[in-house]
Amino acid sequence: MSLAVQIRQHGGPEELQIVDVPVGEPGPGEIRIRHRAVGLNFIDVYHRTGLYPLGMPATIGMEGAGVVEAVGEGVTHLQVGDRAAYASNPPGAYCEVRVMPAKCVCKLPDAISFETGAAMMLKGLTAQYLLKKTLPVEGLHSGDHVLFHAAAGGVGLIASQWAKALGLQLIGTAGTDAKCQLALANGAAHAINYNTEDFAARVKEITGGKGVKVVYDSVGKDTWDKSLDCLRPFGLMASFGNASGPVAPFAPGSLGAKGSIYVTRQTLFTHIATRESTQAMADELFAVVASGQVKIHIDQRYPLADVQKAHRDLEARKTTGCTILTL
Repeated sequence: MSLAVQIRQHGGPEELQIVDVPVGEPGPGEIRIRHRAVGLNFIDVYHRTGLYPLGMPATIGMEGAGVVEAVGEGVTHLQVGDRAAYASNPPGAYCEVRVMPAKCVCKLPDAISFETGAAMMLKGLTAQYLLKKTLPVEGLHSGDHVLFHAAAGGVGLIASQWAKALGLQLIGTAGTDAKCQLALANGAAHAINYNTEDFAARVKEITGGKGVKVVYDSVGKDTWDKSLDCLRPFGLMASFGNASGPVAPFAPGSLGAKGSIYVTRQTLFTHIATRESTQAMADELFAVVASGQVKIHIDQRYPLADVQKAHRDLEARKTTGCTILTL
């Protein structure tokens, strides 16, 4: 048996309940992992509320780290006793022990702690595919400006540091002056408090009127329209989340009027659809963290039993950096 956080219907944080669930043996292509820590992400809120519907009852959570307890037939990259970490579908990380597909689970280097592994996999792999694979048609080169919303969040702080390592001029936005300072301390070249400044006007000022090559946006509804106005001709609007709500329908013709710009909606799980792509991306993430160029900031820790409070704080934007649930 394992303690797990389940929901029996979509709704608020009060729907998150601690229950005992049976845990079986892994089948072909699966492993059983005993978690040491679990990551908290905004996609967990989408699953809880039903924005991304799940069958009921559902255990949520998309990333964790721990020790492999059992290995199913056909799994060759992991062995019993291995330290491991993952960001993976299907949801189910909010638990002590789970059986899950092995393809997205990676061996965790000894130099990286379980807590760091749990905090960084989904957010770090997201930063990797954004900065390395979600690129404007003209590419990104040292000195180029990019705009990154929610720059003081878990993905944002990793991306700010990684962008600096790549020589990019990252303009970060956040909702408070303190969060802006945090982004600057982690590699952002500029930071804009979108509650006190017009971020589109400020971006144009920073870039000498040219605009940025790419906007990375996980906020959605509240930032969408002004973000399009921040792009230079042939720029890329890269949506990867909707913390403020889904983006409203828009006319494709407006993209031409704004400079023949591009729009894409990305998800991590397309990028980690195969064992090979997952490992290649994870190797880059492990290397940049081990080198010290990217530090993983775990700013909040909650016991698994306090998962309701964790969700309330996340939705109220009281959190910065990464958040984990401890076991």
